[in-house]
Amino acid sequence: MSTTTPSLPAAAVPGRSIAAWWQAAPFTLVFALFFIIPLALIVMVSFWDFNDYELLPGFTFKNYVSIFEGCGDVSDGLCVTLKTYWSTLKFSFLVWLITLVIGFTVAYFLAFHVRSSSMQTLLFVLCTIPFWTSNVIRMISWVPLLGRNGLVNQTLMGMNLIETPIEWLLFSDFSVVLAFVHLYTMFMIVPIFNSMMRIDRSLIEAASDSGASGWQTLWNVIVPLSRTGIIIGSIFVLTIVMGDFVTIGVMGGQQIASVGKIIQVQTSYLQFPLAAANAVILLAVVLMIIWGLTRLVDIRKEL
Repeated sequence: MSTTTPSLPAAAVPGRSIAAWWQAAPFTLVFALFFIIPLALIVMVSFWDFNDYELLPGFTFKNYVSIFEGCGDVSDGLCVTLKTYWSTLKFSFLVWLITLVIGFTVAYFLAFHVRSSSMQTLLFVLCTIPFWTSNVIRMISWVPLLGRNGLVNQTLMGMNLIETPIEWLLFSDFSVVLAFVHLYTMFMIVPIFNSMMRIDRSLIEAASDSGASGWQTLWNVIVPLSRTGIIIGSIFVLTIVMGDFVTIGVMGGQQIASVGKIIQVQTSYLQFPLAAANAVILLAVVLMIIWGLTRLVDIRKEL
């Protein structure tokens, strides 16, 4: 007659819970040192006062009040802060939409039309080649192309398509969006491609056998199953564009305002409490966007 010893749950094994805590401790320490503590310092400094010479530790809402000063009077239109946030959100939406279309198209082609895994790898590496150089270098490379005497204008004038150079190609909203799309499309391609590679190909065959057209299969099968990757890519693109100030400064000719640019200018003038208050507000807006996107899908399934 044999006897069986009941197995204990993992949590009930002596020392198991302690070992789990020790395993999580290094990651917790890194998270606290490089995220929690700096964020807490920014929030704390946002309530300090300052003058032309020094920071004045204390607790005041002066910085937040000054940021939204004049926003209560709707008769004069939007205040400077709301106009700046509107400009930032406008760029974020345009870049998100364009990168989503390009990223989904490229990912779809790599996942479903390239059969060879080696060719998929090769084409995927080609997509990452622009990341081998600095963002600043990639932005500056557009200047000789889009400038008043740049290659694009010279080509169009040489073909007699235009008589005078096109001014809005550079240092404009167009050039800012173009640079953003150039820089950050890869952040949309990678998660969408990862989601598409996990799709069971038998589902697509079943849809085809049921009489679904290519567009019906794309819209009713592939897009819903790629939703997690779309949301993750959207979070990457939106959060990066919302806080970017270098691209807008370079490609906008220092003439286009954004929240990140305002924070950068305020820090350059040593207005750290005011810059911290703007950073806290920007963080709150970004977190609300992320919260809204994560309500659409459980991204933990992808991670």
